[in-house]
Amino acid sequence: MPTATKSAHSRTPARKKTSLDGEESLFKQAYTRIEAMIASLELRPSQVVSENMLSAHLGLGRTPVREALQQLGREGMVVIMPRRGIVVADIDIRKQLRLLEFRRFAEQCLITLANRRASDTERAALKDIADRMDGLRSDEVAFLALDAEFNQILMDAAHNEYVATTMKQIQGASRRFWFASRDRAANLVETARLHAALARAVGSGNEAKAVKCLNDLLDNVEAFTRATLDH
Repeated sequence: MPTATKSAHSRTPARKKTSLDGEESLFKQAYTRIEAMIASLELRPSQVVSENMLSAHLGLGRTPVREALQQLGREGMVVIMPRRGIVVADIDIRKQLRLLEFRRFAEQCLITLANRRASDTERAALKDIADRMDGLRSDEVAFLALDAEFNQILMDAAHNEYVATTMKQIQGASRRFWFASRDRAANLVETARLHAALARAVGSGNEAKAVKCLNDLLDNVEAFTRATLDH
């Protein structure tokens, strides 16, 4: 009996890596590191920065740093003034409250899509995030890093670039506000617990529970934000 031959379309050849892949990787490195520096207040509100300064500090070329700053400008984390410089955006409590009004609707869409579309690998990653969140007690910088990782997994799982773009504009500002105000009204253990519950619900594919966990988390965030007005 003759051996069956595989169809030419039965497998997709591996895509060769190109210089564009390397450029995208450098952009992601620059963006992730600069965003973390802003969120953790290593780069403070109203601080003037430059491509040259950040490029030297990060050990990356000016092109990925420039692209990262442009993206952060679109997200409202920095203000780019042509021929004048780049300034880290200020923090405004009342603007944060207006952001929360919109965040509840936007994040519910994100959670719903992620819950329905997440792969087994993404669900496992969310459960791992939940376990690591549960273990947090006092490391605020570690919490910011885990929160950023959690947000990225949710955006990847949603498989919707418009939701991802919208959430990018919300999440960085929210994380920075929390870090800047944490000494006045934050409870890290409770915040981490609420994030863990949400990650675990989406990881388990329980949509109703995920929506409830999201509302519990955002109620906590809103109470925290309003409490900062009294300090």
